[in-house]
Amino acid sequence: MPTSQEHIFGLDARRVALVLGWFEASARDLPWRQPDCSAWGVLVSEVMLQQTPVARVLPAWEEWMKRWPTPGHLAAASQADAVRAWGRLGYPRRAKRLWECARVLVDRHGGEVPADADTLLSLPGVGDYTASAVRAFAFGERAVVLDTNVRRVLARVWGGEPLPATSVRAGERQLAERVTPLDPASAAAWAAASMELGALICTARAPRCEECPVASSCAWFAGGRQGLEEAPRRTQAWHGTDRQVRGRILALLREADAPLIVEGRTALADVEPGQVESCLESLLADGLVALVDAERGLVALA
Repeated sequence: MPTSQEHIFGLDARRVALVLGWFEASARDLPWRQPDCSAWGVLVSEVMLQQTPVARVLPAWEEWMKRWPTPGHLAAASQADAVRAWGRLGYPRRAKRLWECARVLVDRHGGEVPADADTLLSLPGVGDYTASAVRAFAFGERAVVLDTNVRRVLARVWGGEPLPATSVRAGERQLAERVTPLDPASAAAWAAASMELGALICTARAPRCEECPVASSCAWFAGGRQGLEEAPRRTQAWHGTDRQVRGRILALLREADAPLIVEGRTALADVEPGQVESCLESLLADGLVALVDAERGLVALA
């Protein structure tokens, strides 16, 4: 590598080394990080962890892996079984996609999770982030992993910004590529370490800069931690939203474990009938719920 590039990478390398050192001493002991965790276990964890905190995912992941330790086990179950087991993790379409993914893995890939990026991206429910995470954490490959936590670390430490932009920009991807170590094992460790730093220390609204291993080299910290107060909050109202009502309908169907008429039920008495109807229609359109008897209005988990 030319000397000029070595000079450019000098500060990057120091920052990365500080974060890696912290991670080695402080990483949470999570089952999907264990050396004996299968690629399937890693994939399941990444799907579950999308917009869901570790504390909620951990028991669900352990139960899921006990019940369906391989794609073949899940593929042999029904979609309704998968959605029912998803419980209250939220965004139940993830359960449907994971079940569909298991069937594709069995039908086209011998029941194994592939390491190839393009093949991973062809799987149901697998996007750029999940494919990169599986390649890094399951196969130890050099992959640029960009989740919300990593993006926040990059924005603050390198960019001096309180929070990253709403969507990933080209410059951000270039920065992430630049700071990711070339060695595959170090790159995978950096992906996990930067993610952990963002989740535990460099949090969105209450960063613990006094505990941060890279605070002395952080551009945002050096600039006085400006702008966080003015940054728009990205929290979304929950009570009364279609997401909440959809979840309540699915909970009813899970608990009943049998077809039932959703509309007019006492458990949904506080919801406008029109919202119940529209949410039920969206669940039907998403394939999470099936119409068992149209004349009577009986529905069940698909």
